[in-house]
Amino acid sequence: MLGFVLAESSPQNVCDVVNRVFSRFDALAHPQTLLTELQYLSIVWAVVFLIAGLVCLLNGYQVYKWVIVIAGICLGILAGYYLGQKIRAQEIVAASLGLLLGISCMPLMRWAVAGFGALAGAFLGANAWTSISLVASHGAAAENIARNYWIGALVGAVIFGMLAFILFKLSVVFFTTVSGSTLVVLGAIALLLQMIPAWRGPITQGVSAHAAILPVLVFVPALIGLIVQQSSKKPMPSEQKKPG
Repeated sequence: MLGFVLAESSPQNVCDVVNRVFSRFDALAHPQTLLTELQYLSIVWAVVFLIAGLVCLLNGYQVYKWVIVIAGICLGILAGYYLGQKIRAQEIVAASLGLLLGISCMPLMRWAVAGFGALAGAFLGANAWTSISLVASHGAAAENIARNYWIGALVGAVIFGMLAFILFKLSVVFFTTVSGSTLVVLGAIALLLQMIPAWRGPITQGVSAHAAILPVLVFVPALIGLIVQQSSKKPMPSEQKKPG
């Protein structure tokens, strides 16, 4: 879930859209900008986001190795695409970096879980910081506090990054539920914006009414997914005993 600041031009593909959507860690607390970029996401990718998000949200810990490897590939592709734009070799750099990160996640699974847990924690902390700042304060004071969202991001990254070495399963569940819920919400909104143009105005107006609306929309499904996965009696794949 990491963003990159892109040049001001219309997004050309899903990499451009995703990089723009997550151009800052507190992206959910800036709904107007986020919704503007989501309008460029195609119906196909919106459905992919929705399905992948549901799998991660409700059953992510059972397939966490696949989730981590795919997340590594996607992160590498997004980072490589951005870096490759500077030398006009987006596809080559994106494919190379995506393959490198995906393969690296396999032997370094625990470290990869810690890394993605830290990213999810930073994402959650930054959005919580900005949303709470704008709810608790008003005017210039709220804006000044919200600009320091990196404090919330740093706290979240440290707490949930370290969690992987203390409570591994909980760290996996946290990462999969937060990322899954984010994908579900963004995919659902993008799908509605694309399929029902008449709803674009009401959706944009409703979601943009306050900076805390989108974070709450992501937090609630994430909490439900956390409860569902934690209450599951199935052991993690790494905990299952081999026969004999």
